[in-house]
Amino acid sequence: MNADNQDFKYKELTEEIIRIFYRVYNKLGYGFLDFGTKPEVKRKAFDNLRK
Repeated sequence: MNADNQDFKYKELTEEIIRIFYRVYNKLGYGFLDFGTKPEVKRKAFDNLRK
């Protein structure tokens, strides 16, 4: 089954959240998943939703 062929209800929002997560993860690096990314991902997600 290929996920690209499915119609998800919140596809654009989900893609943006995943994109933000990986942007933060790549910036902070390995080992910061629990400590550093949660507040950073939330901040970037909310900043992005305000646009």
